[in-house]
Amino acid sequence: MQLSTIRQRLRALGALPLHEQRVLRDWVQGRPYDQGRRRPNDFLPLGVRTALPALDAELHAMARLISSHPAEDGSARLLVGLADGQAVESVLLPRDGLCVSSQVGCAVGCQFCMTGREGLIRQVSSGEIIAQVVLARTQRPVKKVVFMGMGEPAHNLDNVLDAIELLGTEGNIGHKNLVFSTVGDPRVFERLAQGVVKPALALSLHTTKPALREQLLPRAPRITPEQLVEAGEQYARLTGYPVQYQWTLLEGINDGEDEIDGIVRLLKGKYAVLNMIPYNTIPDLAFKRPSWESARAIAATLHQRGVLTKLRDSAGQDVDGGCGQLRARAAVPARKTIAIGRADAS
Repeated sequence: MQLSTIRQRLRALGALPLHEQRVLRDWVQGRPYDQGRRRPNDFLPLGVRTALPALDAELHAMARLISSHPAEDGSARLLVGLADGQAVESVLLPRDGLCVSSQVGCAVGCQFCMTGREGLIRQVSSGEIIAQVVLARTQRPVKKVVFMGMGEPAHNLDNVLDAIELLGTEGNIGHKNLVFSTVGDPRVFERLAQGVVKPALALSLHTTKPALREQLLPRAPRITPEQLVEAGEQYARLTGYPVQYQWTLLEGINDGEDEIDGIVRLLKGKYAVLNMIPYNTIPDLAFKRPSWESARAIAATLHQRGVLTKLRDSAGQDVDGGCGQLRARAAVPARKTIAIGRADAS
């Protein structure tokens, strides 16, 4: 169900914009309708009040919890069932964050990602994106939402931006606490800048070498790391939020001195933060996770050379719950992998 469909149904029942706003606000914030200064019986039109129980049941049926997998780091990976029988993953993050999925599967085909192995199955609707937030709020508070789960948000741009607008206007979430993550589709930079709600931006970099990036992200737009950083810097200066550059650290692939030099060349002096995440091991893939000591040394070197770097661990390491793994174990058999050349071969 799209947010636009929900709005149309409410209008057909006699709702004015302020009534529509109230119903959506109560839903996305997980509040009972009888809270607030204006009680439904005194405020909502009769047609809306009559239809509200059935509509509410439909809204809550869009996302149901199949299983929860708490981890020692305070996160919890949620396998979320959708109304048509498909499933996506959401992740409750420490400090009241939530990572949501924007697609069932993904078409980008990142070689180190479980989700990319199955291709794109379907888009997640704007209503289903919000429903993930509503479901998460039954578990714990949500004050930050990052679009870094299953899927490429730029490939479902209209639905993602509709969800971001509702979260930023009625969802009680600060705009800089909504984080749009992308491999770098050029449409993103134009559309995000035009929105009522301008989210923070996370860009998947992973390497400073164009040829290696094409190998690692085979169906991403053909945009060079330099072009990606240039577009990101323009958006960062427009919004006043630093861009988060994502770097999945792969042993022997993108952890060499040449990459460190390339990162300094691209990011030093930019309004940027580099999030370096050691690879989350996936069975049957040839990539290796570097040691934490090695990753820490790389992050320290980048700090010393003028690049703000945060060394992070993918949530759910101890439950083997990297993005797509829960869904894959539940429904999708493993597929044959593609070998990627070492960084020194590119």
